Amino acid sequence: MAVYTEVSEVEAGALMRALGLGQLTSLRGIEGGIENTNYFASTDQGEWVLTLFERLNHAQLPFYLHLMKHLAQHGVPVPEPQAKIDGTPIPPGEDDILHTVCGKPAAVVNRLRGKSELQPGVAHCAAVGDMLARAHLAARDYPLRQPNLRGLPWWNETVPVVLPYLDAPQSALIRTELAYQNHIAAGSAYAALPRGAVHADLFRDNVMFAGTAEQPELSGFFDYYFAGVDTWLFDLAVTLNDWAIDLNTGQGEPARAAAMLNAYTAVRPLTNAERRLLPAMARAGALRFWISRLWDFHLPREASMLKPHDPGHFERVLSARVTEPLLP
Repeated sequence: MAVYTEVSEVEAGALMRALGLGQLTSLRGIEGGIENTNYFASTDQGEWVLTLFERLNHAQLPFYLHLMKHLAQHGVPVPEPQAKIDGTPIPPGEDDILHTVCGKPAAVVNRLRGKSELQPGVAHCAAVGDMLARAHLAARDYPLRQPNLRGLPWWNETVPVVLPYLDAPQSALIRTELAYQNHIAAGSAYAALPRGAVHADLFRDNVMFAGTAEQPELSGFFDYYFAGVDTWLFDLAVTLNDWAIDLNTGQGEPARAAAMLNAYTAVRPLTNAERRLLPAMARAGALRFWISRLWDFHLPREASMLKPHDPGHFERVLSARVTEPLLP
């Protein structure tokens, strides 16, 4: 959530009034992340997050925004996009929850309560597994369709771009794993996996908790702007790869992995094919984020607050998933 586009208080305040959210009292850029421009916006009626989309265009964004609206209306705690009040003109290319600020597509959502838990325990992992399964089931009847834009076709396109920045062992690992994932994706078992709209980026910093460390209350999932239609198993694997590992080594933490998986399957049991392919999807999730971090690290965009993530982290995670599954 870096700041690529500077937004004035005048521009932000005009949007808040158009949405019926009150008078702007403060506006602060959010540091962290790499995709979009984000601000905390306070008004006399509440706390909000203003997002300007730097890569996604007006035609792509309804999938993400209306997915969040759909999930919120089905009991999943996600930031709900705010609509313009009745009678406010909607310019061409916008809809009631998609706006334009500084010439960029934009959205305003309610700010979730609580905070992210960067050192989760088994209770946090169980809460995430439970709610992730509920989010998958809630999205079954979501009518809009868009592929995961960071899925296998993007990996195949991007690996040749980042290869010049890798040494020989890294190049061998990324080439071998990409070939393996293309082989898995061509199989009948993969084709039969259940799928739907998924988050695809549910890391520790994209979940909020209230309550206590012993009895955490999951207060929200957010940052749905990598969402797309993909297998539910891939979404679960991406989540396990962050919540159930040692961040220093990439090695799995079986107790946390078991807590998340057990909570998930209590809501939505896995099929036999999903159980067989979970180790392969854990490797796929690690590969996806290694590729994207290599791309962001070596081919960065300018931003006033930009801290690209270390690509070496997911190189370690991938190596660990190749040699050792998350669960025995």
